[in-house]
Amino acid sequence: MFDKFHLIQERWDELSAAIVEPEVIADTSRYQAYLKEHAALEPQVQAWQQYQTLLKHEAQAREMLADPDLCDMAQEELSDLLARKADMEQALRILLLPRDPNDDHNVVIEVRGGAGGEESCLFAAELVRMYARYAERCGFRVEPVYTQSTELGGIKEACFSIIGSGAFARMKYESGVHRVQRIPVTDANGKRQTSTCTVAVLPEAEEVELVIDPKDLRVDVYRSTGHGGQCVNTTDSAVRITHLPTGTVVTCQDQKSQLKNRDRAMQVLRSRLLERMRSDADASYAENRRIQVGTGDRSERIRTYNFHEGRVTDHRIGLTLYAINSIMDGDLDEIIDALRTEEQAAKLRSLI
Repeated sequence: MFDKFHLIQERWDELSAAIVEPEVIADTSRYQAYLKEHAALEPQVQAWQQYQTLLKHEAQAREMLADPDLCDMAQEELSDLLARKADMEQALRILLLPRDPNDDHNVVIEVRGGAGGEESCLFAAELVRMYARYAERCGFRVEPVYTQSTELGGIKEACFSIIGSGAFARMKYESGVHRVQRIPVTDANGKRQTSTCTVAVLPEAEEVELVIDPKDLRVDVYRSTGHGGQCVNTTDSAVRITHLPTGTVVTCQDQKSQLKNRDRAMQVLRSRLLERMRSDADASYAENRRIQVGTGDRSERIRTYNFHEGRVTDHRIGLTLYAINSIMDGDLDEIIDALRTEEQAAKLRSLI
């Protein structure tokens, strides 16, 4: 299995030489493609080089075992090296697993209230805040696209982008139905209620991946509604774009500039259309978005947030954490890391 690393090292060396060549630098698209591939291979190359160094130290320690004066010290060092070797070999196996080509992409996240009426909309607003806080912790940037609010401050529907390298790799596990159990502020009787929100996470399509014919678009502009400032609600800055061949509609109204709203709407449209193309090309992907958001029914949940018990349970891996306040404040790393580890373990099992 590790023989593949020799080929990876050779390719990385080729790219290292190519990206400093003047003719490559002059070809922008080629140069960027080489830089992207070089950066993607770097973690594998670094891990392989560290492993080679460890093997040399292991060989030296074994040679020292023959010296009576150094035997005890060599044995101790060898035990430590063998433990590190086992850990590193496992890390190398993980690095060889098929990589999701979308992992480095930005993401488009859609959050909607599901079952539970106004309470589900209030929780949807809290989920949007949770993801914004998590993005901030990760050093990502959040750009709102569209928000449909309720009178009590909830969110019927929100669409926003998270911008940053590796955003999809972190956020893709959030797709599905999120269930909340608590006493709603709207319930005067103080009874606990179960409500849901749906979350869809789409990799943001790059412009070069999909070219859209302007003739296939109908663009409508109108005045934004809801919370806004002097410019947002007093000018025709909101944009609705309809892709005529598919009937796909995207709305963006959260930016002050009509041009910015149009750019963000086009980015979301491109992501949705690219997902549709992948669906047509791959039957196993065909119901991906439907599976992500489900129907919003209470039984279709990937995660439960129980405020009375202070716990969050991810049902996919049976993980329960009694840290609901910090999680709702964006501390999602423990959950996401556990999901990522389980995904890697499943892939490793499939290779055996």
